[in-house]
Amino acid sequence: MYKRKLYLFGLLSTFILLIALASAAVSAHLTRTNLAQSQLAQALLSEHQQLSSISYRLFKQLTDELIFGKNANQAKVRKKQQLINQSIARIKQLELEQRDALGEEITQGSVEDTDELELLIQSIVDEFRAIALSNDRTPLDQQQRLQNLLEMTIDNQFRESINSAVIRQTRVVSDINARIETLNSSIVWFTISLGLITCPFIVLGCYWLFNALYQPLTVIRTGTDAIASGNYEYRLPETLDDEFTDLVKALNSMIARLSEHEDKASAYRKQLEFEVETRTRALKEANSKLTQIDAKRRQFMADVSHELRTPLTIIRGEAQVTLRQHSASNEIYQETLQTILEQSVNLSKLVDDLLLLARAEMHEFNLDIGKCDLQALLQQQTNLWQKVTKPRDFILNWGPNTPLHIFIDEGRVIQALTILIENAHKYSHPEAPITLEVTTSKGDVHMNVVDSGDGISSSDLAHIFERFVRLKRKGDGMGLGLSIAKAIAEAHSGHLSASSTLGKGSVFTLSLPINQRAPTEIPVQHNVDNNQEK
Repeated sequence: MYKRKLYLFGLLSTFILLIALASAAVSAHLTRTNLAQSQLAQALLSEHQQLSSISYRLFKQLTDELIFGKNANQAKVRKKQQLINQSIARIKQLELEQRDALGEEITQGSVEDTDELELLIQSIVDEFRAIALSNDRTPLDQQQRLQNLLEMTIDNQFRESINSAVIRQTRVVSDINARIETLNSSIVWFTISLGLITCPFIVLGCYWLFNALYQPLTVIRTGTDAIASGNYEYRLPETLDDEFTDLVKALNSMIARLSEHEDKASAYRKQLEFEVETRTRALKEANSKLTQIDAKRRQFMADVSHELRTPLTIIRGEAQVTLRQHSASNEIYQETLQTILEQSVNLSKLVDDLLLLARAEMHEFNLDIGKCDLQALLQQQTNLWQKVTKPRDFILNWGPNTPLHIFIDEGRVIQALTILIENAHKYSHPEAPITLEVTTSKGDVHMNVVDSGDGISSSDLAHIFERFVRLKRKGDGMGLGLSIAKAIAEAHSGHLSASSTLGKGSVFTLSLPINQRAPTEIPVQHNVDNNQEK
C-alpha cells in the first residue's frame, strides 16, 4: 500500500522535474543561439565600421600621393588595400552566415550591397590611379576629376553606401537584441508560470503523501486520546491501510467494552444521584414548609395577641375604674357595661374572622352553594349600600350577556362585596361615586368595585391581601377584611385581584365561575365584618 503511494509520488515528481529540465534545456539552447546571432551581428557591424575607417584612410593616402608624388605612400596604400580586401571578404563571410542564421527576409540586400560597395571602392581606387597618371598632362582636368571624386563619389556615394550598410546592420542588431529580450521575458514568464503550476502540485503531492503516511498514526493517536479522556462513543475508522486494520478493530472492540461498562456505571451513578436529589429536595421542601408554618404561626400569634390586647385592656380598665368607685351611679355602671359589651362584640367578631381564615387555610371552609338570581341580589344590596355610603352615589352597571343566575353562597359573596365597598367608601373622596360593574369573560363573572381614592402603590399592592395589614391608619378595622374576601373567592374556586393607579383610584375584582355547582353544605354563621379595611 505504501509502496504504491511512494511510487506514484516519485513518478509525479520525476515528471515535473523532467518538464523543468526540458524547459531549461530549450531555454539554454535558444539563449545560446540568440547570443551567437548577436555576436555575429555585432562582429559584422564592427567590420563595416572598420571597413569605413580603413577606406577613408586609404582615400587620404591616395590623395596625399596625388599631392606629394606617386611614390609617397605606396607601401601604406598596398597595406590598406589588403586590409580592405580582408575586411570585405570577412564581411561577405559574416553576411552569408547571418543570412543562413536569420533568413533572407531580415538580411535582405546585405550581400548584394557589399558587392556594390566592393566595386565602388575599387572604382574609387582606379579613379585615383587614373588621376595620378594624368597629372603631368592636364593639371586642370586632373584637379576637376579629383574634386568630383572627393566630393561626389567619396562624400556622397561611398558615405551613403557605408552609412546604409551600418544602419542596416544596426537594425539587424536591434532586431536580434529585441528577440533576445523577448526570449528572456518569455523564459521569465514561462519559469513563473511553470512555478505557479508545479508548486501547487508539489505542495499538494507532499501534503497527500504526508497524509497518506501519517494519517493512520494520527487517527490512532486521536482514538487513544479519546479513550484516555473518557469518550467511549468514539470509534476508529476501519478504512485505513491494511497494515492498521487489525489494530483498529482491536481498539474499537476495547472501546465498545469500556463504553458498556461506563454506561452501566453512569446509570448507577445517575440513579443514586436522582435518589439523593429527590430525598434532599423532599427534605428541603418539608423543612421550608415547616419554616413557613412556624413563621406564620409566630406571626399569627403576634397579630392575634396585638389585636386582642386592645379590647381586653379596655375591658379591664373600665372594670377597674368602676370597681374603685364606692358610690358609682347606675349611669356609670351602664356606661361601663356598654363599653365592655362593645369590646366583647369586637372580640367575638375578631375570633369569628380568625376562625374563618383558619378554616380556609385548612380547606375546611364550608359554603352553602345554591342557585342565585345575581341581578336581583345585587340590585337589592345596592339599595342597602347606597344608604351606607350617603351622600355618595352608588352605581350598578350590568354588562351585556351577563348571566342572571349562578351558583354561589349568597351570604359569603355579599360579605366579600360589602368588605370591598366599605373599603372603597373609606378611602375615596366624599363626593366621588362608587361603581359596581358586572361583566363576564371565559366562563367567569367579574364584579368590579371601582373607587376614586388616592390609589395604592405597587409595592403595597402585593401585601394588601395579607392578614392584619393596614396601609393607612384610618378607621377601626383590624386588617382582616381583604384576607376574608380573598378566602371567600378562593372557596368558590374564583379569585380576588386588585389594580390601582396612584391619584386615580383602585379597582377590586371578584371573579367567580358561572357554572359552579356544589352539594349543599351545612351553613355556617355569616358574619359580615363591616369594619374591615386594607
